[in-house]
Amino acid sequence: METVYIIDDDPSVLRSLGRVVSRAGYRGELFASGEEFLAAVPRSFATAACVVVDLQMPGLDGLELQRRLNRLDDGGPGCPVVFVSGNGDIPATVRAMRQGAVTFLQKPFDEDELLGAIGEGLAKHRRLLAESSKTAEVKSRIATLSRREREVMGWVITGALNKQIAAELGIVEQTVKVHRSRVMEKMGVTSVAELVRQCDLAGFFSGGRGLLPG
Repeated sequence: METVYIIDDDPSVLRSLGRVVSRAGYRGELFASGEEFLAAVPRSFATAACVVVDLQMPGLDGLELQRRLNRLDDGGPGCPVVFVSGNGDIPATVRAMRQGAVTFLQKPFDEDELLGAIGEGLAKHRRLLAESSKTAEVKSRIATLSRREREVMGWVITGALNKQIAAELGIVEQTVKVHRSRVMEKMGVTSVAELVRQCDLAGFFSGGRGLLPG
């Protein structure tokens, strides 16, 4: 079940928001502080989630929690955040949105407005999780390639012809053809266009370097 994490230092607000998300069919987890939330939240998300957090709280405020949450996930996409606040702090709103917040709701807001923002956040996280899974799959495929196959792939995605690749790598054209065929098979693609898209998704360098960043 998709989870909505709610963080607010006001117990009555926390309970009220919890009831709203529960009636909407979401699994709600309630926290009275940002510190409590960060101590409990998973480092990676198997299913879509969304955070609803009060901007101004004692100790760890909403903006700092958002910054830490963005760095929390182990290589996966950060969890989308919906901010709520009782005052119109425009600079804080701008910072929140620049850090990737879904939206900023001014109290008092109605139930439909909140659920709409949560729905948007969950939809965004679903997309991010799907993209992350695909990226991991492509990187796993790249890891099965030999160094020479990665070198050949690095040239193939530039549009270089087999004879050009052979000249660059100092091998015969027939060998390039063999490596190229193995690359296409291991990467699970049937066209150079598909190969380019996969390499772009995984951050694979072109220009013949054939190595992943870092």
